[in-house]
Amino acid sequence: MEKRRLAPIELDTYKPLRDIVFEALRDAIIAGQLRPGERLMEVQIADELGVSRTPVREAIRKLELEEFVVMVPRKGAYVAGISIKDIVDVFEIRRALEGLAAELAAERMTEAEIDKLEQIVDKTAETAKQLDVVSAVDMDTGFHEVLYEASRNQRLSGMLYHLREQIHRFRTQSLGRPGRLEIVVIEHRGLVQALRDRKPCLARELAEAHIENAESELLDVFQEELKEEEES
Repeated sequence: MEKRRLAPIELDTYKPLRDIVFEALRDAIIAGQLRPGERLMEVQIADELGVSRTPVREAIRKLELEEFVVMVPRKGAYVAGISIKDIVDVFEIRRALEGLAAELAAERMTEAEIDKLEQIVDKTAETAKQLDVVSAVDMDTGFHEVLYEASRNQRLSGMLYHLREQIHRFRTQSLGRPGRLEIVVIEHRGLVQALRDRKPCLARELAEAHIENAESELLDVFQEELKEEEES
């Protein structure tokens, strides 16, 4: 691991140190600062983050449970890789759960929440015009989080959050593909209208189609990256 890729963490008295370290490492993995297949050295990570080894060790164990890290016997912890099969498996589950979340949201969400979704879509459209992919990723994340919360099912929301994080590292490349943001805006507008019209079945159908399209784009990005690695 290269020196000083991890910034010293700022202590938050409202969170256990192990959770702060976990979030810092998870975010570094998602952002690509820690690459798939890279070994996680407790001493070096502790030094970079400015903490002891104990919260680092605890954070790595939690990262293993959430499948961001794999433990190799007698060798240590490594950033988990991801395969085409992994992506297909994740989206197979996510498609069904996103559809369920949209269906429940159409029945349970408030008008204020629907208005919030519409505002997010409008902001996403602006970022698309400006080709601001980083902001678009934030907008897209916010859109789906509102949808999950509106399902009024915390377990469902938790599962969807976990699945989304598994492929988050590829989302910037996916949304940055030519024309993709414009399509996302159209798909989100259609879903918002179905929610406003209180049409659960249509909301499920549109949410599932949206996830299928996202999977297709992400697989293209992943395959392009594999090809570049083979050629380099």
